Amino acid sequence: MTNVKSDRKNVVKKSVVVVIDYGMGNLHSVAKALEHVADEHTEVVVTSDPQIIDSADRVLLPGVGAIRDCIGEMHRTGLVPSIRKAMEEKPFLAICVGIQSLMSHSEENDGVACLDHFKGNALFFGSQHKDHDGSKLKVPHMGWNQVKQTIKHPLWENIPDQARFYFVHSFYVVPENKDEIAGTCDYGLEFCVALARDNVFAVQFHPEKSHKDGLQLYKNFLNWDGKPSL
Repeated sequence: MTNVKSDRKNVVKKSVVVVIDYGMGNLHSVAKALEHVADEHTEVVVTSDPQIIDSADRVLLPGVGAIRDCIGEMHRTGLVPSIRKAMEEKPFLAICVGIQSLMSHSEENDGVACLDHFKGNALFFGSQHKDHDGSKLKVPHMGWNQVKQTIKHPLWENIPDQARFYFVHSFYVVPENKDEIAGTCDYGLEFCVALARDNVFAVQFHPEKSHKDGLQLYKNFLNWDGKPSL
């Protein structure tokens, strides 16, 4: 009889990062960007399964479109408890409308109650939004803009201050606690584009559409232990 020994010393458990699928978001491009910067020990999973989300090592919450639809789908699919649990327990990144969903409230569609992780509101730029010189600015804010880093954070590592990221949005977040602002941008006014508290980081821009610096932010997220300081 032949004795077969399994060599467990060389088996490395993969780290699982979940992209939450609640029916809203550019899931394919986000997952592809994460896979591009992931190492062989990281698995990227797009899922709507609460059990997989709960067992993941890291969680990313995407979002596009109207905030009422996003929040509605999160509740309809029963994913809100898993989203809240992930924000309490593990490295968590929200992008684009994802950052707006973490606020207390949005004034979109005559008012939408959001997840209330960050106290504050998402406000409309306004149809008559103007630049500092009085010239009219297009809404939505669409295209490349510079991001000023207002705190040191592991997710900004190896990304220069004032790096350019890609935006598509008509609403911007206004947190009550200004110490939670991690980055700002200027588009007729200086507004918050990144929030950070404990193991949660959220950005208004699209890292997956932001070339080198966006990919670096995703790489930083995959290496992040959830602690707020370097």
